[in-house]
This record gives sequence, structure tokens and C-alpha cells, in this order.
Amino acid sequence: MDHNNIGPLSVSSVGLGCNNFGRKLDVADSADVVHAALDAGINFFDTADVYGYGDHAYSGTGNSERFLGAALGSRRSDVVIATKFGISMSKTDRTMRGGGAKWVRQACEDSLRRLGTDYIDLYQLHRPDWDSQISETLGALDALVEEGKVRVVGCSNFSAEQLVEADVAAAELGSVKFRSVQNEYSLLRREVEPDVLPACTDLDLAFLPFFPLASGLLTGKYRKGEHAPAGTRLAFWEPREHQALTDDVLDQVEQLSEIAEDSGHSILDLAFSWLLSRPKVASVIAGATSPEQVRSNATAASWVVPADVLAKVDALSSSW
Repeated sequence: MDHNNIGPLSVSSVGLGCNNFGRKLDVADSADVVHAALDAGINFFDTADVYGYGDHAYSGTGNSERFLGAALGSRRSDVVIATKFGISMSKTDRTMRGGGAKWVRQACEDSLRRLGTDYIDLYQLHRPDWDSQISETLGALDALVEEGKVRVVGCSNFSAEQLVEADVAAAELGSVKFRSVQNEYSLLRREVEPDVLPACTDLDLAFLPFFPLASGLLTGKYRKGEHAPAGTRLAFWEPREHQALTDDVLDQVEQLSEIAEDSGHSILDLAFSWLLSRPKVASVIAGATSPEQVRSNATAASWVVPADVLAKVDALSSSW
């Protein structure tokens, strides 16, 4: 497994997204997936305080962090843990959200306790907070880094303009700066290319793509004229299913599959390895619900995609 840097952190080129822990997977099944990831050479685990919700309520239970911490046990020092804060942890208490200084500290202490650790490697603001100044958030994060509770800070779902704003604020404060940004990016969702990825180059930010398989569309499990298979991500999020499973999108998937198969690879191989060929991508974060999926994801990233295949993908994408 190749490794790349997020600031001083060395992370495996494939990371494990832990959003299934506490939702699709119980504590034992989560441990099986974590152990399979470790065996496959994955050292980067991405979770969030809000992950681990039930089927009918997007409210923060913290179970993903609890299950991850329990599964890692004595292997904690062997891995890089990334978690997030900022999305509401309560339906009724509006103070349990955002990037305000008081909540940043409380959220960090809560995550440390649930993870069973005394430090977080990468602590990320889950999404921009319109109610707090980014300087306040960075100041609170700076204090946590000074205390050794956080090693590196990052953000998620930020625009290029917001990344620049945060970088300027950090320079003015003399505080820690974001070292990574985590946004959606895949063969089917390339909106970050015109501005966010260039900003990552300019600001020396690592980029972490989430939904690298476009909610499973790039695994080949979805077919024209069929509902999402039971148990899949798109079946769980029904509104996204109707948006994603159009004939046009499935045509695009078939075209990408043909490009991969012409080179003796699967569309899964192409989805992972293409992302790792992109500028500033440090690790491709993918969820898994079984050890077999973890092993498939780890293997898929080993293909070094030739220049002619990359050109075919770009030519195809420009025609959509």
C-alpha cells in the first residue's frame, strides 16, 4: 500500500470510511471490517461524531467513533484517525453544533472519550458554519493542537473561496491552518476540478475524496431499469436513488466500464486508481460493510493508470 502525506501524517492511499459503523454494522461486524483493513495495509480511518445514526434519524449517537475505538484497541498507535465535528449532535440543543469555540472544545473532548484515545490525528470541520467566524474556529483548534489533543486540522465541504478565506485567517491569527479538505469527487462527480483542486495546489492542502464510488454506481452493481439492490447505499437514501439511477448516468457507467475492461481492469479499479492519479489526492476514503469489500478496495488502488486511459476518460467526460 502506497502512502501520502497530510502535513506530517503519513496515510495509506486507500482509507476506510467508517460511516457504516453503528448504522449497517454492529460492534462485532465493525471490528471485522477494521481488522481486514489493517491486514490489507490500510492505516487511515475516517469517521465523525455524527456517524452511527439509525435508519430514521440523522442525529449524533457517536457509535461510529465508539465502534472504531473498540476495534482498534492496542493498535491505536499504528493508525491515523480522522474524525469530524460541526453537524448537529442534537435535534433540540442548537449549541451542540457548528464551529464556535465552546462547541469545538466540547466536541473534541467527547470524540476523544468515545474513541478511547488521548489525541486525534486529523480533526475536521464537517462543513462550513455560517454562524461562526472561521477565525474563531481556527483559534479553538489551535488551542487543541497546543494541548496535544489534535495533531492536524482539516475541513470538509469547503469551496475554493472558503479555503482561501481560512488560509488568510490562519495567517492573520498565527494559528494552525487547515492541511486537508474532504469533498465529494469521483469519475461521475468532477465539480471540484475547476477551482477546489487548484486551490489545494496553491495552498498546499491534501485532498480527500469522499463518495469515490459515487454511492456504489462505480461498482457495477446498478443496472438500467432496476431499483437499487436491497442493502445498498442508494436503497437506503431513496431520494438519492431517484436522482442517481437515471439512464444517462447508467450509460456513463457502462462507458467507463468499457474503458476499464479494454485495459483488463474493472470499473472499481478505475474508480480508485483514477482518483489517485489526480493532483493533491492523498487518500481515497471508501466505506465497506464486509472484509471482502475492504480487500477489493485495497487491491483496486494498485493500478497505475496509463496516460492513454486517462485521456480516454477525460475525452468521455467532456462529452457528457
